Amino acid sequence: MRILFLLLLATGAHAQINQVQKIAPDVYFHEGDLKGRGHCNNGWVIFEDYVLVIDGNFPSGAKEVIPKIRAITDKPIRFAFDTHHHGDHAYGNQVWVENGAVPVAHEGVLREMQKFEPGRWNDSAKGRKDLAESKLKFPTLLYTNIMIFDDGKHRVELLHFGVAHTRGDGFAWLPKEKILFTGDACVNGPFNFMGDGDSEQWVKTLEGAKKLGAKTICPGHGPLGTGDLLEDQQKYFVELRKQVKKVSRKSPADVKALVDDIKGTVKENPQIARYVGDSFQAQVEKVYREMGGKPFVPANAAQDAYHQHAHAHGSHVDHGH
Repeated sequence: MRILFLLLLATGAHAQINQVQKIAPDVYFHEGDLKGRGHCNNGWVIFEDYVLVIDGNFPSGAKEVIPKIRAITDKPIRFAFDTHHHGDHAYGNQVWVENGAVPVAHEGVLREMQKFEPGRWNDSAKGRKDLAESKLKFPTLLYTNIMIFDDGKHRVELLHFGVAHTRGDGFAWLPKEKILFTGDACVNGPFNFMGDGDSEQWVKTLEGAKKLGAKTICPGHGPLGTGDLLEDQQKYFVELRKQVKKVSRKSPADVKALVDDIKGTVKENPQIARYVGDSFQAQVEKVYREMGGKPFVPANAAQDAYHQHAHAHGSHVDHGH
């Protein structure tokens, strides 16, 4: 199974961008157009009386997905679950509200949005038409450890295992189907942004998620994966931390000079090589700082890393609807 999965990744045969994939009865996955429009992945579950959507996306992402949901069912879209506070997963909340849904999230998502907004929204809106024409909307239905949707046929558990990609990461778990929607706590490709999380805690959080025994993983970015995807993501952070630990006592300049060597070592492992991307230096710097080191760029290093993440997710491109 793993060999086939890695082969599909290597050949590009997995590509289902902007396509609706039915992964179980009444359960759907939609891989967003990340490179073109900065969109995250979405999922939705059709219950007896309503639809639960996973991730708010950007406003343009929400408008991309809503007609596709409507083409499948005329049941009302009642809830939109923000897996975390980043713009590509939560800035579309207002669109969902206008379509009858309530934004749902772990309470940590609200705290993070209160901390970072409206600053990030205003910054992103300078380059995104969809944001300029919408407005920031915080989640209003919150949970601490678990929230359950269950109509007797389908059950979705919204869970929280601790700090990972952010301090409010939520997971949507379907125990009957063994399907797990992870948000950016687990991605499938070079899409990790570490600036708002903690790599040591991230490894522990993924361990908690692994205990669910998921058979299908719906990541925040990248193609659908098997249950092994959680292990791959976790292994990437374990290896990254291992390599940075070896140089953690060196000066910032020395560590910066060693980034390419660390990258080469990590890429030697075919299980995790696909996670290495343009933001690798920022990831090394983040782990180095977690281990007591100082930023490679002393002033505003964390903010620079966020802007790099935002640019990669389309925040600084003038997208319409």
